This record gives sequence, C-alpha cells and structure tokens, in this order.
Amino acid sequence: MLERFHVPEKDRVYVQQERVRAATEAILRHSGVSARGAKDSAEVLITNDLRGVESHGVSNGLRRYVRQYASKELNPRPKPKILKETSTTARVDGDFALGTEVGIWCMNMAIEKARAHGVGAVSLKNTGHLAGCGYYAYMATEHDMLGHMMTAGGGHQTVPTFGAKPLFGTNPVAWAAPAGKMPPYLLDVATTQVAGNKIELARRVGATLYPGWIAKKDGTPIMEEVPAPPAGTYYMLPFGGTRENGSHKAYGIALMNEIWCNELSGMGPGPLLDHAGGSFFAAYSIEAFTDLKEFKKNMDRMLEECANCPPAPGFERVLYPGLSEHEEFVSRSRDGIPYHREVVDWFESYCAETGIKAPLR
Repeated sequence: MLERFHVPEKDRVYVQQERVRAATEAILRHSGVSARGAKDSAEVLITNDLRGVESHGVSNGLRRYVRQYASKELNPRPKPKILKETSTTARVDGDFALGTEVGIWCMNMAIEKARAHGVGAVSLKNTGHLAGCGYYAYMATEHDMLGHMMTAGGGHQTVPTFGAKPLFGTNPVAWAAPAGKMPPYLLDVATTQVAGNKIELARRVGATLYPGWIAKKDGTPIMEEVPAPPAGTYYMLPFGGTRENGSHKAYGIALMNEIWCNELSGMGPGPLLDHAGGSFFAAYSIEAFTDLKEFKKNMDRMLEECANCPPAPGFERVLYPGLSEHEEFVSRSRDGIPYHREVVDWFESYCAETGIKAPLR
C-alpha cells in the first residue's frame, strides 16, 4: 500500500490482533451473527489488517456492516443454498449474508472440488461485501493450489474509457500461488486506479489523490492532485486513468469480471440492475497439472529473482505481489496493528454503548 495511505505516526494506536479480533467478533454477535459467522468474518477482516490492507479491514468495514445488519440489508443468520452443482462447479445463493461469512464457505467448496477433480469453481450471488478478494485466493495456497477470486459490484461507480456514465463497480480480482521457501505470490487489485475503500482511508488520514485517479461527474479525468472528495461527488477511473496510459485494458478486465461474476451467477448485468453484485471463486490443484515439488522449486527461483532485482535509481528495492503483505503480517503479528485513533475511538464508544466488554488497550 502506498505510504500516503498509512496512518500517520501521531495518530497510530497499536492493538494486538487478539484484542481487536475479540472485539470484532463480539460486535458482530451483537448484530445477531452466529458465533461461527462472526469468527469467519473477523478472520477475513483481521487478516487483511495484519497484511497491511487496512482499506479492507475493520477500519472501513465493520461500522458499515453494523449499519447494514441494523437496516436488515444483511441477513445475520443466512442459509446459503446450492442452486446448481456438478463435480467441478457450483452456483450458490448466499441468502444475503455478509460476503466475508459465505465467501469462506464458497472457497472451501472450490478447494474440495479441486482436490477431487483438479479444478473447482463456484459462482455466488446475493451477498454483502466480501472485504477484498485476496484472502479467498490465498486460501488455496494453504492446500498447495492456485487460487483465484473476483467480485463485481452492481455498477454506478466506474466510467469506461471515454465514458461519461459509470457502468461498473471497482470489480477487484485476485490470484495466488504457493512457493517453497519464499512467501506466496498474492495479487489483489481493483480494476480502478484506486480501490474505493482507499479513498475513505485517504480522507481519514488526510492524504491527497494523485492525478488521473478519479473523474468529474461528466467523466472527465481529474488531472491534478486533489484532496479525497466526499462520496457521490466523483466517479472512479479504470486503472491507467486515461486511454493514453492504458485505461482501456482495465476497462476490458472490468467487463470480464462483470461477465464471470454477474452473468454467470445469474445476478444479471450490474450496469442495468440495482444489485450488490456476484462473485467467482476458483481453485486449481497443482498436482493435477505438474509435479508439486518442482513447481514450488521453480516458484522460489522466480520469486527470488524478482526480489533480488537491482532497484532503479531512487528506489530501495523491488517487490513482488505478496512479499510486502507477508512482511507486514510478520511484524504486525509481533508488534500489533497500527489503527487510526479515530477507529479505536469508534470501537470503544460502540462497545460502551452496547455493553460489550472487549477492551482494545
């Protein structure tokens, strides 16, 4: 994550993961979520925070989910249902569960199918936010598999290249692959210049947005650095920002995501319908394709080559997707997660109001 999104040192409150995990589970249970559902959702959110992906951890997500449970937008006691199934595929109705709860269930299903048949794929509809894609793709690496996950919003956030009307969500995608000695490969990206949650994060920490990250309400890219604006006053741009910088590539990927997630799940076109969007999970058994030991050996060789690549002038080092997340996970597991004091204040005030005893410090 870019340095500008990090919590300023003066505003950091370090919290041990066990404390914030316990508080998160308690708050979710207070909203009516089952103990298992609360545990799974907290696992996704806190793992994101440990990996340095605060934009998809508790800081932005938890209070939003609490509001959605209170308004009945989310179902705290869902009963996901398999609508159609083959030996390698399934289509699931999530019964309007929070995506972090049913997403783990769907990815485990894809993994089990891949274990039995080499490949497993699951499409999902009718859920809330999944808190990013990376967690689910990474799950496959723990079973010596390749993982893939993507989700499509209902649209109305991101304009296509040359467009004045927003058609897509941020339509994120993630891929993951295990290695031997090296940390796994994990790429988790929105198909927009910046993830939507990161704009809220920028507002919290007082960061500005780079030129070409967002557009005016007529679709014109904003080509100067600006403070993070309030929601509803801008549109998102595909990554690349402009056609000259390759935004048409991200537009094409966002449309692919729309097809795999919304049309394949039966949700229907996000740009035309007012829905929360569908998702797609896939796992690939490495042993179904090649020798596992040889694969991991080659992964180590390739990832080491990337990590050891000489940096260009002005830069400290070369990273590969997943390396910095692994390093953050190690350091934050040891030292605590650096939350913004405003986030800690929200936790403490909510717990005080509801009688939840789960101190963060």
